[in-house]
Amino acid sequence: MSFFIHAITIIVTPEHNLQQQLDQAADGDHVLLLEGTYRGNFTISRAISLSSHPENKNLATIDANGKGHALFLKSSHVTVEDLRIVNWGDDLTDQHSGIYSDKKASHLVIQNNHLSGDGFGIWLQKGEYIKVLGNTVQGNVNLRSADRGNGIQLSIVKHVEVKNNEVFNTRDGLYIISSQENILENNIMHDLRYGIHYMYSHSNKVLNNTAYNTRAGYALMSSRHLVVDGNKTSNSEDYGFLMNFITYSTISNNTIENVWTKPENKVLGRDGKGLFVYNSAYNTIKNNIVDTAEIGIHLTAGSENTKVYGNSFINNPTQVKYVSNKKQEWSLDSKGNYWSNYLGWDMDNDNVGDVVFEPNDGIDKLVWQYPEMKMLMDSPAILILRWVQRQFPILKPPGVKDSFPLMRSPAQDLDTQKPHIEQHIALRTSND
Repeated sequence: MSFFIHAITIIVTPEHNLQQQLDQAADGDHVLLLEGTYRGNFTISRAISLSSHPENKNLATIDANGKGHALFLKSSHVTVEDLRIVNWGDDLTDQHSGIYSDKKASHLVIQNNHLSGDGFGIWLQKGEYIKVLGNTVQGNVNLRSADRGNGIQLSIVKHVEVKNNEVFNTRDGLYIISSQENILENNIMHDLRYGIHYMYSHSNKVLNNTAYNTRAGYALMSSRHLVVDGNKTSNSEDYGFLMNFITYSTISNNTIENVWTKPENKVLGRDGKGLFVYNSAYNTIKNNIVDTAEIGIHLTAGSENTKVYGNSFINNPTQVKYVSNKKQEWSLDSKGNYWSNYLGWDMDNDNVGDVVFEPNDGIDKLVWQYPEMKMLMDSPAILILRWVQRQFPILKPPGVKDSFPLMRSPAQDLDTQKPHIEQHIALRTSND
């Protein structure tokens, strides 16, 4: 660290007592670990840098012997980079972590480390101005998902950048609670419960992340003033995006593909939902792609005063599920959404359908209330009821209306949205 005038470089081998070397280091010193394994639980109480020696063929390994924290950061202005950290404890109540920061440890840099263990990967709390960059965090697939820690956990922090990390086989990928003004960007999260999980946080940005093979790509709960833009999720079982009590947020330019509950997990009422909006209001949902979900978008529990426009709903057996006490207009400034099952026409070639699109009717509402009715959907009685509703619109229940449905998707080429996920999956498969 250049602002410490008398900083020195300390070279450590596995034969040395690493904790003693860390304790003897002064603020600003750089501790370089030669190749090998350093066993134990280590505490950093000085403003130092700890990393592998740049001439190592392989990263130096810190092995916590299956207990406690591998690295406990008790000082601000600490850098930890280019290390392999393994085998820390599995007690989630004690928050066992590969890298654990003490309360109010700020100005940390955690970069280019490879972590593999049972508990939490990186746990940060009550600090500010922290960078978590380019790390890989891997959980233990031999544990139940509920018994694993989260990959990267932010608790009561501000001004944290979490960028270009890969997290897999933990419980949740990135877990953020009671934290403000943070940026999560360009992370890859897969084979998890939730890719990104927000709780009680506000004024955060979630940008250009990728999630796949999850139960929910992005679970956003009890938070406000979120900007969620340019993210991708593929192969989720329950939700592409789950929004629970989210307010004053913008969900835009995201791509959601293939949200489908596995046959062996099917129960009545459990369907894959591209966007699930529960008890959320005063949000903007725009310019997203929802492709091949059992339900494209499901709003419920008072989720009103939401602007929905410019989205593309493609190949979803049920495009919209929404029970409301009043009509909801899903367009803005004469711009609606693209619906792959829209059967209207465009006589003036302005790319806007000349017929209003209403995705649901009274029959749909009855089926939602009484799912057993599904077996009657193709019966003559149901067909007659739908015809009566069309002839007498006054009989239609309140619901969603798109007065300006788009004739083609705003996405120029859907195939260009996929390579990032597909290339990453192919690369991991070839490496395995």
